[in-house]
Amino acid sequence: MSNILSKKHIGYILGFAMALSFGAIALMGVHEVSAQALTADELFGGSTTGDEFASVAGLGEADLVDTIAQIIRIALGFLGVIAVVIILLGGFKWMTAGGNDEKVKDAKKLIFSGIIGLVIIISAYAIASFVISSIVTATSSSSTSTAE
Repeated sequence: MSNILSKKHIGYILGFAMALSFGAIALMGVHEVSAQALTADELFGGSTTGDEFASVAGLGEADLVDTIAQIIRIALGFLGVIAVVIILLGGFKWMTAGGNDEKVKDAKKLIFSGIIGLVIIISAYAIASFVISSIVTATSSSSTSTAE
């Protein structure tokens, strides 16, 4: 307690400084701020249409469902590679176990986990493909029936 600037006193000083700075900001006043609405010409840079803007920005022309399907395929493919690596790691551990039953048991667990993961990933791929194809057929048949 002999220290003049203890943590308690430093906290009081910092708190007072913060209160003083907020008070100074309040006394200066905050000017009213409003947002400006942009027109389509200002937003897209003149007479550029939305399609021209999309092509300049590098946006694709694929359907949203196709894009989502491609993202799902890539993610599940990546997970499939990870599952295969886990299976290979389990096989490597089994081969290098040298007859140690505990290491063989751990290797079998890795292989079994990898196979379970691979089954789950393949099932997820099948379900996602079914759902996406159902969505595509539902949306394409409804748009053609309303056009007639």
